[in-house]
Amino acid sequence: MSTVKQFEDLIAWQKARELTKFIYEISKSRHFEIDRGLQDQIRRAAVSVMSNIAEGFDRGTKAELINYLYIAKGSAGEVKSQLYIARDIGYIDTSEFRNGVTLADNCSRLLQSFIQRVRAGSQPGLQYKKAVRPEIDLWLESEMKKAGMDPNKFKSNL
Repeated sequence: MSTVKQFEDLIAWQKARELTKFIYEISKSRHFEIDRGLQDQIRRAAVSVMSNIAEGFDRGTKAELINYLYIAKGSAGEVKSQLYIARDIGYIDTSEFRNGVTLADNCSRLLQSFIQRVRAGSQPGLQYKKAVRPEIDLWLESEMKKAGMDPNKFKSNL
């Protein structure tokens, strides 16, 4: 398995992008143009799914990533709920509703799976990786020794 280097590589983010595009397309209709409140809310919820995946990934810690993935999952649920509203009041047809719910459910499942994999993983996150340049590690080690600290205690956490 290859290491994901950017959030755009995540299948969950790619699926969230599809959901967002779908929501923007269906919310261009005359009904949504009149009901700006629902239009704005469903669009913001869809954007929130992909944005929170990206933000959590770029935060660099495992705990923050998991937190933001849960927020993204909640936003996928919000989109699904708003699709029910749009269908119930006749803004979208059954076919559009089913497509949207399927996309939202797929996002939610992918996010749950990703959360479980991140939790089970041993990497604490990017912020905890060793320095890319060995001279930085050597410098840090010498500074720690000067300060009376044992660098070996911390190496297992890097």
